[in-house]
Amino acid sequence: MSRKLEGKVAIVSGSGRGIGREIALKFHREGAAVVINDLDQEPADEVVHLITSEGGRATACVGSVTDADFGTRFVNTALDTYGQLDIIVNNAGYTWDNVIQKMTDQQWDDIIAVHVSAPFRILRAAADYFRESAKKEAGEGREVFRKVVNISSVSGVYGNAGQANYGAAKAGINGLTRALAKEWGRYKVCVNSVAFGLIHTRMTVPYAGEESATIDVGGREIKVGINEQLARNIAAMIPMGRGGTPEEAAGAVYALCIPETNFVTGQVLVCGGGRP
Repeated sequence: MSRKLEGKVAIVSGSGRGIGREIALKFHREGAAVVINDLDQEPADEVVHLITSEGGRATACVGSVTDADFGTRFVNTALDTYGQLDIIVNNAGYTWDNVIQKMTDQQWDDIIAVHVSAPFRILRAAADYFRESAKKEAGEGREVFRKVVNISSVSGVYGNAGQANYGAAKAGINGLTRALAKEWGRYKVCVNSVAFGLIHTRMTVPYAGEESATIDVGGREIKVGINEQLARNIAAMIPMGRGGTPEEAAGAVYALCIPETNFVTGQVLVCGGGRP
């Protein structure tokens, strides 16, 4: 194994399950220490235990990324535990779909909050550390690169019916990505987005009829999954003939965090099997 992230410290939101979990495990197996986040203690602890049982370094920062103080708490967990922060992955989120005439203000506000406002607060909380570290390293004649990967979606690049809130939020995170790439280039921070297409997670599990699975978000039961026929239709439009796996999704994020991509910033990488 290459262990290209040896000695790095990463924070990955929403890493107790799904794609975030695979990102955290990939980072660990490439040498990084990882701060794990989930809404619930149990899945976060499970990932921490798995990493530490393999001889890695991990700790948990449990809670909702939408809490006003979460960004500061998340960043400080890395700095207080490991003394540094090298990689931020803004992955936490969910969908709450509806056509626009039926979409409530709460559906709009909550999706914007988790996919745009929460990453903004996390990145703002890291700004002073990134700036001061870069100044110190420049004074020592060293060039140290840090990485931010914001998770977007093809809905934010091409749009998707029934996802006015999610599409707007994911387009917003791409705008934030490009703005920070320009602000933070001087600090050697590469800021990119990965826009996922169909990735097989609990959020995209096919269901028959009207019965879908649900997740609990702040005491609300939110429907998740994709209608079985729709899922087949989507897969049929993917040139590679199938949806992606969480491990493949994690690979796209990892690719933007290794030294070979130190001159890549302000980009949106679509990971969708060739389907626009």
